[in-house]
Amino acid sequence: MWRFLKAAAFGCLVGIVGLLASSFHFSHDLEEDVELGLLFRLRGATKAPSAVVVVSIDRESSERLKVSHNPDRWPRSLHAELIDKLKGAGARVIIFDVYFIEHRSTQEDGTLAKAIKRAGNVVLAEPLRVTEIADSANGSAGGRGHRIVEIVKPIAPIAQSAFASAPFVLPRIPVRVSQYWTFQPEAGDLPTFPVVALQSYAMPVFDDFINLLLRVRPDHRKRLQDAVAISAPGTTSSIRGIRKIFEGDQTIAQEMLKELARSQQFISDPKRHGLLLSLIKMYGGPSRRYLNYYGPPRTLTTLPFHQALRLGEESSNEKRLDLNGKVVFVGLSEILLAERQDSFHTVFSKADGVFVSGVEIAATAFANLFEDKPVNPISTRAYVLFILAWGIVVGATCRLTATTVGALAVLGLSGFYLFAAQYRFKAEATWFPLVIPLLLQAPVGFFGAVLLNYFETNRERQNIRNALSYYVPTEVVNQLARNRIDMRRGGETVYGVCLFADAAGYTSFSERFEPRELREVMHRYFEATFAPIHDNGGFVIDLKGDSILAIWKAAQPEVKLRQQACNAALDLAKAVQDFNRRMQGPQLPTRIGLHAGEIFLGNIGAGEHYEYGVTGDTVNTASRMDGLNKYLGTQMLVSAEAADGLDSVLTREAGSFLLKGKTHPVVVYELLCRREEAEEKQVQACAIFADALSSFRQRRWGKAKKTFHQCLELLGKDSLSEFYLKLCQEYLKHPPEGTWTGLIQMEEK
Repeated sequence: MWRFLKAAAFGCLVGIVGLLASSFHFSHDLEEDVELGLLFRLRGATKAPSAVVVVSIDRESSERLKVSHNPDRWPRSLHAELIDKLKGAGARVIIFDVYFIEHRSTQEDGTLAKAIKRAGNVVLAEPLRVTEIADSANGSAGGRGHRIVEIVKPIAPIAQSAFASAPFVLPRIPVRVSQYWTFQPEAGDLPTFPVVALQSYAMPVFDDFINLLLRVRPDHRKRLQDAVAISAPGTTSSIRGIRKIFEGDQTIAQEMLKELARSQQFISDPKRHGLLLSLIKMYGGPSRRYLNYYGPPRTLTTLPFHQALRLGEESSNEKRLDLNGKVVFVGLSEILLAERQDSFHTVFSKADGVFVSGVEIAATAFANLFEDKPVNPISTRAYVLFILAWGIVVGATCRLTATTVGALAVLGLSGFYLFAAQYRFKAEATWFPLVIPLLLQAPVGFFGAVLLNYFETNRERQNIRNALSYYVPTEVVNQLARNRIDMRRGGETVYGVCLFADAAGYTSFSERFEPRELREVMHRYFEATFAPIHDNGGFVIDLKGDSILAIWKAAQPEVKLRQQACNAALDLAKAVQDFNRRMQGPQLPTRIGLHAGEIFLGNIGAGEHYEYGVTGDTVNTASRMDGLNKYLGTQMLVSAEAADGLDSVLTREAGSFLLKGKTHPVVVYELLCRREEAEEKQVQACAIFADALSSFRQRRWGKAKKTFHQCLELLGKDSLSEFYLKLCQEYLKHPPEGTWTGLIQMEEK
């Protein structure tokens, strides 16, 4: 018990070390940088939702259209033409990640404004301009300062024609982009690009969303009307007003989700249900979320700008893309180098400088909201509990095992944990920590345990002689040290039950494996067979190849001992069945023999080699009975000495046998099952078999044969009945001579 307590205490220490390390700022940066990168790479690219399409402003399109490689200089008439094409192709929402903040010619601006107005579903980008202001009077760097964030709107004609406009700010390299804002806190919680895109896309269910909200909060009707009345539903002002309602009452989202789950009208319509679910989680979720990237650049369905301008043209030989009902993001998107405009460092960035464009990140954020599949780190509470629990498991395991076993255990646990974390990330985008558990706690747990075990072992070695004095008198220890012959020949004669088991066909089985492979298979076999013996109070005394010798000993005969041995035999048979099922290949059917009597238990040997073992006729008889199974086709045989008086198990007498090399016959019983597990037909078959055996002993071969057939028909298959049927057939032709009482003499072991 003390050993386990020390192991648990060490495990708690490893858990606390992990918690302390996780409290440092650098660990959070390391986790986000290393863990997410590893998890995404292990997962690989995954299918993006078909509802999202990116129209790429790229170098190929600029060359095809014979315009500047700088997208800011493209004629706005091209964008107007694109809007008409996309609208004509059925795009539900068109998102422009292009800034229209500078005036061009009146004709250019007017053409674009008219196209946006005609479409009625265009959302434009708003850049944010940040100004740093120092608090100190002289503006020195010593002042803490503050930031002024200014939203730059598109020029008036274009902005007034758009359905909405919104910002989407991303950090520049070398910072890796892992998160985004749904509502920009520095801009008064303005909704960002992905939020406005989702709200615009979900306008067909907006009334359902409002009605659902009023079901759970009818008292918010006035606030909701005011929020929506500020501007048209779905615009940034309306979205921000609804967001404030959710922020003011943290339970609204959960109650709406419950109401949605109960509403049959939505459950029967998966698309409406999915959109409403996404809206609720968008408004009720955190402002900052992790991006669930679908893969490297161009993983999202991408259509070059020049191809999009040919949508609907019958003469186009290029593959046509269905844009009906989809959200289209328009922006700079190509296999970008880091120095190019609008390129960002992500988990899928490559060493050769291939980065991801801002429009793809915005489209990814929208797709995450649309599918409700962001990367979800486990909660703070779950994180703390997990780090502590993992530390306890790793630390305690290393303290309780030897160095090699501990190393293998840590590697196994770490490998299993990494696999489980990757599986959860792939299946549910749930982010479990990796750096602290695997790179800190696992090494600390292992090497810390090695050091502690080393010091403890040295201390124990020094204390062994003193410790022995607590259990053995000093003079006895000295006597044993001087009188080596007496020590080696020590032993005792006791009453015991011997269980002998061996695997049928082991020789041919072993030929299928290399020695090392055979060792591993037999290791698993012995693990399976030893457990029932130990669990039922016995212990394995000897192994020979595939054979097992186990004993139960007492000073005098005890029914309990024989009961434990029979239970162990039954459990061992089941354990072998399970082992063979798991093998899914060559099998090791196992035969078992049980006999009870006097045995000698002690040191056996001579010279410089001794073994602690058991000898006596009881052991030999158990071995012979094990071999008898082979000829009778049975699995478990027990002698009358071992089975007598056991009412808790079902047995049937198999007959009287004179075993090879024995001078006295043995009455043998077949051990079938525990009494409470017996089927009715087994009990009936035992009674029929007893009648048949009685007729057999009375030399009434015909009647015995008929009765054995009845037993065989009842059970379907019965090797023991088949054995006696052959004997009956033989004795009908050649009856045994002289006085015969049914004793069967075995000529082989």
